[in-house]
Amino acid sequence: MNSARLKLELRSYSDEVASHHHDHHQLVLPVDGELCLSVNQVEGAVTSRQAGIIPAGADHGFYALSANRFLVADIPTVIAPMLERLPAFIQLDLALSHYIAFLCQQMQRSNNQDSTETEHQMLRLLLQLLQQRFALPVKQDRRIEVAKTYLEQQLHRPISLHQLAAISSLSVRQLTSLFQLHLGQSPQQYLLELRMYKARQLLESSDLQVQLIAEQVGYTNLAAFSDRFRRYYGKSPRYFRQHSKQYG
Repeated sequence: MNSARLKLELRSYSDEVASHHHDHHQLVLPVDGELCLSVNQVEGAVTSRQAGIIPAGADHGFYALSANRFLVADIPTVIAPMLERLPAFIQLDLALSHYIAFLCQQMQRSNNQDSTETEHQMLRLLLQLLQQRFALPVKQDRRIEVAKTYLEQQLHRPISLHQLAAISSLSVRQLTSLFQLHLGQSPQQYLLELRMYKARQLLESSDLQVQLIAEQVGYTNLAAFSDRFRRYYGKSPRYFRQHSKQYG
């Protein structure tokens, strides 16, 4: 199940070795202590001057030998596809270390929704800083840009692979291969993430009826939309609507 959503937590790890993988990117940012981490067989550690980057789908193992705390951010691939092009471990200069400490302090101040949104905005800024400092420029195939733009502008319509391939001047096989190469996911996965992310934004920031939101992201059947949304986020559209009203 794809449950990827922008999420930031303060975590501690034990000395028991654990391993898994997930379908979203993950940042492991140092607060206190050291975490031994292996990402696709690349060994290293998250320390006071080094962060860990776990791309979507990467096998990774981890353990800690002393008291520790880390900020762990789950990042949907549609928000920061560049993370898969960064090394598993990146050096943090003093400015980035201070920014991470500030982000941690902000998290500890409050747990209400307003604070959570502020944390997410700060996390997006951190992603921009990481991209500016560490990402290698990769020229994306112009045909993929055409496909991405079309998907972003046509979320409210049914879109088939054959239709998208024709618009991009590609075969279905070429389209799928190029999406995997440049974005690390299939066109269908990319479209699903766009639709679910847009739906959540509308639920939390607008007064539109859920049926109208479903239609704006390509679902004519409300039950089908609600089921897909629940499987993606783990909670119903009504939950996000009520939660936003509670703290709005």
